[in-house]
Amino acid sequence: MELNFDKSGGLIPAVIQDNNTSKVLMLGFMNEEAYRQTVETGKVTFFSRTKNRLWMKGETSGNTLQVISIKADCDNDTLLIKVEPAGPVCHTGEDTCFGEKNEEDVMFLKLLQNFIERRRQEMPEGSYTTSLFNKGVNRMAQKVGEEAVETVIEATNGTEEGFIYEASDLMYHLIVLLTSKGLRIEDLAKELKKRHK
Repeated sequence: MELNFDKSGGLIPAVIQDNNTSKVLMLGFMNEEAYRQTVETGKVTFFSRTKNRLWMKGETSGNTLQVISIKADCDNDTLLIKVEPAGPVCHTGEDTCFGEKNEEDVMFLKLLQNFIERRRQEMPEGSYTTSLFNKGVNRMAQKVGEEAVETVIEATNGTEEGFIYEASDLMYHLIVLLTSKGLRIEDLAKELKKRHK
């Protein structure tokens, strides 16, 4: 990636975004050395204008920013860095430097699928998810059917709490089935978005 550090006196802005929630967490500045260190270590490092030195985010608090991806804008003079934060990002203790909560409940589905994919790769003993993968696609599909029936029963004759519980079971088993087929919940979102047009 050819970045233009000269345009703004040797520093370029780096927008930090949570990879799971898509919330903008903070804005910092990088010189070439900070950028290089970020790429090499996988931890976001800035150039502190007040301290006049490199500064790894979280070096004292432990609230580091694990790099997931780095992209340059169209002019190669601004970075978008997607991260997994190890805690609150702002020095005030807030989740973000903009005073926002870093949570989007619907985005947990993406996080859940990432967790299920790790389970599929690691296959730890004693894990219910591992047992589903071991039993194969037919059993996973059967579980989706069972949970769908239980969801319908709760929707028509049960409580709101029971309906949410069973619908959550359905969603979990559907994500396991999607994962087994090499697909993601985002694939369903794309299909629904296409139909919505």
